[in-house]
Amino acid sequence: MSNDPYILITADTHAGGSHAQYREYLDPEYRQQFDDWRGGYKNPSQEHYGSKKMKNWDFDIRTEDQNSQGVVGEVVYPNTVPPFFRKSIVTTQPPRPEDFELCLAGIRAHNRWLADFCAEDPVRRAGVGLILPNDLDEAIKDIEFIARAGLRGGVLLPLVPPDCTWLTPLHDPAWDRVLAAIADHDLVINQHSGQGSPDYGKGPVAEALWISEVTFYCQAGFRHLLMSGAFEKFPNLKYILTESGCHWVPDMLRQLDRIHMGFKRGAIGEMNYEGMEWVLKEPPSFYAKRNCWYGASFPSSADLAGIDSIGVEKVLWGNDYPHYEGTFPYNLESLRLTFPDISDSDRRLLLGENAAHLYNFDLEALKPLAQKYGPTPEQLNTPLPREEIPRDSGCYLFQTALAGGQS
Repeated sequence: MSNDPYILITADTHAGGSHAQYREYLDPEYRQQFDDWRGGYKNPSQEHYGSKKMKNWDFDIRTEDQNSQGVVGEVVYPNTVPPFFRKSIVTTQPPRPEDFELCLAGIRAHNRWLADFCAEDPVRRAGVGLILPNDLDEAIKDIEFIARAGLRGGVLLPLVPPDCTWLTPLHDPAWDRVLAAIADHDLVINQHSGQGSPDYGKGPVAEALWISEVTFYCQAGFRHLLMSGAFEKFPNLKYILTESGCHWVPDMLRQLDRIHMGFKRGAIGEMNYEGMEWVLKEPPSFYAKRNCWYGASFPSSADLAGIDSIGVEKVLWGNDYPHYEGTFPYNLESLRLTFPDISDSDRRLLLGENAAHLYNFDLEALKPLAQKYGPTPEQLNTPLPREEIPRDSGCYLFQTALAGGQS
């Protein structure tokens, strides 16, 4: 076992510009409308004001925070509200037709901002650029910008909720030209927890339903791309689903494989599919093994226990900075809680090397930072006793452990 500190690359962080910053990145023709919109905008999450909000864009705060957690590389998803949106693009539905033009200007402002944000620290940051599903030709233009700008985090492929009937669903062949553009530019397809859910309205019941179903809907892209033949048509595509764990993967692939075999046979029970031309040559699990990764973020013990059946080289760690449900400022404690029984070689893959492979981080360039800030094998070999579990963290790992469950 090496005594070198681990190179921690988080495959799940969030960042975004302030309103003042975004204004400078908007096309000039939209700035007056932005000023009018901004004057009536109310932050939907008042607790995000103050120093936490600045973690999204302030170089010094963010760097100091990540160094303090042993983190030396980060994949950057959006977080703040882009111009003309009502809430973060990670959790909002795609825009309605009447809002599309302004929202397109908004995500393009974010992409330009993100390119400069990553250029501040290009060795450590891999930004995930945005596209919208409303106009696929415009989406391809944005993919081309993401590639030119060097946003090696790739593309946040939007999920289409079932009630957004004005949009083309992801499994439709119309998306082939978008997938072809992503593959041609060797970009990663990213999807993230929080997307794809129907709009149940406002209030506690609606919120409870959204939370109860968010896992199902965020996995829709995984199911739809696998079953539509996307990875057969474009064998070089690389896909990752982030902040969704990974313990569910084997059971889901077994289910999808059973459906595949039923269609190949021409029937599933009393449902007859004779004469239907099935789209897959191989079972879905074949494409998942070749084309799919899982950003398990702070993986639970259940995630880690089943990792051999998924492939340890397919799972990426993350700290979800700066979200309250992430591990900050207790990153070492989270690793001590769940990683003591994981081998050193597997830890190195999960905590950094897999992310480096997928997102093209330079491990040699990150080594000096890891030597200075990274956690050591000795630290991770030391289990976290119950009395040291943080009581003031919003991270489910700690809450579950305190409640007596499996983290």
